[in-house]
Amino acid sequence: MRARASLERRRAGVSEDNHILIVDDDVRLRALLSRFLSERGFRVTVAETAAEARDRLRFMQPDLIVLDVMMSGESGIALITRLRKEGLTTPVLLLTARGAPEDRIAGFEAGADDYLPKPFAPDELVLRIRAILRRAAAPAPPPGPVPLGSAVFDPERGELRGPDGIRRLTGGELALLTALAQRPGAVLSREEIAAALAMDDTSERAIDVQVTRLRRKIEADPREPRFLHTVRGRGYVLKPGP
Repeated sequence: MRARASLERRRAGVSEDNHILIVDDDVRLRALLSRFLSERGFRVTVAETAAEARDRLRFMQPDLIVLDVMMSGESGIALITRLRKEGLTTPVLLLTARGAPEDRIAGFEAGADDYLPKPFAPDELVLRIRAILRRAAAPAPPPGPVPLGSAVFDPERGELRGPDGIRRLTGGELALLTALAQRPGAVLSREEIAAALAMDDTSERAIDVQVTRLRRKIEADPREPRFLHTVRGRGYVLKPGP
């Protein structure tokens, strides 16, 4: 039975080695999530505050962070914003009691990979985690490097390299750039992009946030993009070039 359960987890993109960091100041919820995820084969570390989470991240590299937005002291949004500025690319799933569209957008703009409003079913949390981990595993990359002006995207390594060195990409940014690079010159609809990013939110604004973040990494002037173009009413297209 244990072997069968392990096989099912691997088929779902999850293994016993997947390490989840839970950051939440609600002691009851923190304990429930820790127990629930542990029972489903994840390794779990917990932190009560943003400061404690930063201490944990000095000595560990989790596969995913489950982060509460509304915490005493430094909020989840402030923490992820700071971590992204410091170069952390670990996928982040935000949990919050505030599920309005503007709240979700704020989370994506800060660098979150997904957003789950409270209250939620524990099984839905597991499905979201598995989707993010599958995306982080990355699909088969297109052959060869992709030129983007003075930068080059290496799909095999998952690296975007410019004159200033390697430009860090979050999991969402890497998944988006890889999906676009697999079909250069082809328009990807917002639905196709949402599927590549394993996002449930396919609203125009949610997808635009992810595109805007990527443009900041590959365009000299994101307001006048050379490579990542909007095709009105259809979606987005990547047009590589020197």
